[in-house]
Amino acid sequence: MRRLCIGSLAAAGLLLAGGMALDYAKQRDATAIPAARSVPVTKLQAARQSSSDLEVGGELAGLPPGVTRYITREDLLTLPQATYTVSDDSNFTGPTKISGVPLEDLARSLGAAPQAAMVVAICDDKYRANYPREYVAAHHPLLVLAVNGQPPSSWPKDSEGHGYDMGPYMISHPKFKPSFKIFSHADEPQVPWGVVRIEFRNENTVFGAILPRAPHAATPLMKAGYRIAQQNCFRCHNMGPEGGQKSGTPWLVLSAWAMASPEYFAAYVRDPQSKNPLAEMPGNSGYDDATVGALINYFRTFSPHAPEGKP
Repeated sequence: MRRLCIGSLAAAGLLLAGGMALDYAKQRDATAIPAARSVPVTKLQAARQSSSDLEVGGELAGLPPGVTRYITREDLLTLPQATYTVSDDSNFTGPTKISGVPLEDLARSLGAAPQAAMVVAICDDKYRANYPREYVAAHHPLLVLAVNGQPPSSWPKDSEGHGYDMGPYMISHPKFKPSFKIFSHADEPQVPWGVVRIEFRNENTVFGAILPRAPHAATPLMKAGYRIAQQNCFRCHNMGPEGGQKSGTPWLVLSAWAMASPEYFAAYVRDPQSKNPLAEMPGNSGYDDATVGALINYFRTFSPHAPEGKP
């Protein structure tokens, strides 16, 4: 599911500041075109040609960091394609045939800089899905161009019942099997829809923004909280320019809540609607005390002093 956020700043005035690799080849349909080991760098456009163009940014070879380029859907369709029938993607109601470009090939095709091994998918509502090298190697995510052979205009509506279009792009997997588990948090599929921009980034730069702060940053508990927050919270909550901005609730506000009201923090993480009926975040009812405690202790490293009084 794509829309995972701890809170909605505008809603109700309540604010929660709150390895195993798959056998890639065997997952492909018989109709799949094998991905090339090396693909020529596609010529990116300096200006948008169509509303369906995919924005490309981050760190591109030969270009200043942060420059935006565009690639048309037609040019994306000329890149090496893969086709799968997926049955475990929560965006679909049953077995669904998807086709598109593996992210491994996309990075080579679009000329990602050598140090920019991480792919970040940014959605039209500022949600971000992060694909570090380890995740890509384990799960082989795919930039989806066709669903059941159809272009985005014929894709099903979002699975959350809001009637939103899922295009212009989405990301899925041939099959997802969790590659790690920390307490009661298991590795989660990153399957965003409404993707409008792809960035190629240095993983250390992106995740370095939310490294736990000293003096307890290296303890196992802090590392556990960091890994959970990195995959879960960072999709909708930002630390400065890094991370998602869908929720409108930045990292340091989450930290303040973890310091001032850990009980509320824990309750909201598990069941957001119990505290804010308008919250968009799905609950994490399966998070046990150790998991929530790791998150609370991790976020506390960003607030050396508890705020006075109630927010």
